Amino acid sequence: MALNPNSILLRRLHQANLVDPQITAKLLQEKSHQYQTIADLLIGEKLIQAKALAEAAAAFTLHSALDLDFFDINAIPDPLRNEKLIRKHHILPLAKRHKSLFLAVVDPTDMTSVEDFEFNTGLNAEMIVVEFDKLHKAIDKLFDTTATDSFTDTQWDLAKMGLAGGEEEDIRTVGSDSEDQPIISFINKMLHDAIRKGASDLHFEPYEKTYRIRFRIDGILHEVASPPAALSTRLSARLKVMSRLDIAEKRVPQDGRIKLKLSQKKSIDFRVSTLPTLWGEKIVMRILDSDSAMLGIDVLGYEPEQKQLYLDALAQPQGMILVTGPTGSGKTVSLYTGLNILNTEETNISTAEDPVEINLPGINQVQVNPRAGLTFPSALKAFLRQDPDVIMVGEIRDLETAEIAIKAAQTGHLVLSTLHTNSAPETLTRLLNMGVPAYNVASSVTLIIAQRLARRLCNHCKAAEQIPEQEALKQGFTTSQLSQLKLFKPVGCDHCTGGYKGRLGIYEVMPITAQIAAKIMAGANSLDIAAQAQTEGFPNLRQSALKKAAAGLTSLAEVNRVTNA
Repeated sequence: MALNPNSILLRRLHQANLVDPQITAKLLQEKSHQYQTIADLLIGEKLIQAKALAEAAAAFTLHSALDLDFFDINAIPDPLRNEKLIRKHHILPLAKRHKSLFLAVVDPTDMTSVEDFEFNTGLNAEMIVVEFDKLHKAIDKLFDTTATDSFTDTQWDLAKMGLAGGEEEDIRTVGSDSEDQPIISFINKMLHDAIRKGASDLHFEPYEKTYRIRFRIDGILHEVASPPAALSTRLSARLKVMSRLDIAEKRVPQDGRIKLKLSQKKSIDFRVSTLPTLWGEKIVMRILDSDSAMLGIDVLGYEPEQKQLYLDALAQPQGMILVTGPTGSGKTVSLYTGLNILNTEETNISTAEDPVEINLPGINQVQVNPRAGLTFPSALKAFLRQDPDVIMVGEIRDLETAEIAIKAAQTGHLVLSTLHTNSAPETLTRLLNMGVPAYNVASSVTLIIAQRLARRLCNHCKAAEQIPEQEALKQGFTTSQLSQLKLFKPVGCDHCTGGYKGRLGIYEVMPITAQIAAKIMAGANSLDIAAQAQTEGFPNLRQSALKKAAAGLTSLAEVNRVTNA
């Protein structure tokens, strides 16, 4: 489903003077990548109210209208609940009568989407116009299996958990699935809810008198459930059984994995880490969705100039590309995206990772195992005897790894790796501080990408935010930006979490130009290199983030959060 600038609905709205043609033309040119449909654009940019749009669409097309607030979505027959099709087109099948399928739609002129339903069901579609926001709310409610905030709300009582006496059960009694079905059902519900909500991590945390489950959504932790503390051991035991860990060992940390099959073609991996704490084992699960590794470079949030710099570096036969940033800043996705671009039949790619998060077909991935003697340096040495074209090192942690990686980059190989630094210029000084000679750094590193992930504002509820010009200048906006500066702030609605939905990348992309290489050779510090990058027109993280805020993609508060201003 793509945004159609020639939409019949849009043309009729222009003719009725309900929407300004010049404004929509400008938005279509600037923000077509942010929205899926014309209705999405009109509502998201607050050009028309949802109710007014529904009334106009029904009047234009002579279709019936329906207020979904008075429709029982539980009455929708199960055969019509095709979640993939419904979410793809944002159309909700309401009922089937004889050979007719009644569809709740926002834009009855969008026949392509309607024909998709007809093709999949073999029925003739009858359209009923509904309000945009109520349709999204109904769809989410139809497929909402979220556990509520407490066991009381979801009627999970202690008797059903097999703990009628309220006492903690010994771990040795937790065994087969049949013995612990309520616990199994609850854990499965948590895992599915985390996937549906787009969480990146799940935290299962025991305390003296409470137990807390939190999801990290868009980089922020949110509490989603608080089961009785007496269930701590049974919950951790179930998770350890699923992860193939030793349930009797509670004194030391353990690491494992879970593969959750969602359908015949779709499965999700979880990386599981246990940690003994004062009141039990805390378990953190990282969701490893292979789809995130298959994202195209166009959706990661690079500015056009930054994207071209990355592509140019990937096209080089040798050299080193370094991606930097704190944990959870999206470095892995950036690296995997680059590897997917390079992954062709003619290219031999090997990676050394700790851990291997996502399986990439066609790429030779090695799991580092220090206990067995398989370290980053030993893996790199082995790669160089395997006729490689491209090498990816999960992280450069020490001088030995850095020296081997640089040697590979200087001898006809393209090397990709990560470092934990705050900015691109600081990455160079970090390598120098490790003991890598300046001439090796200057001659081998071709590109450095520093990045962060910022929460994306919800298009359904974001509101305009006014700040004084002096404050805008203090924040870092330029005088040329002030005349057209339009900022937004989060509000919060049924479509988002606290006014934000999803995340976008913020990048500092710095190629090692001849001038920057000269600075490195002259012993310049990170401030000198940063100044040279500014002189050559490469925006830093703060400037890139402010550009995202000026485009209405994120808020100034979020910019300040991720760039430490």
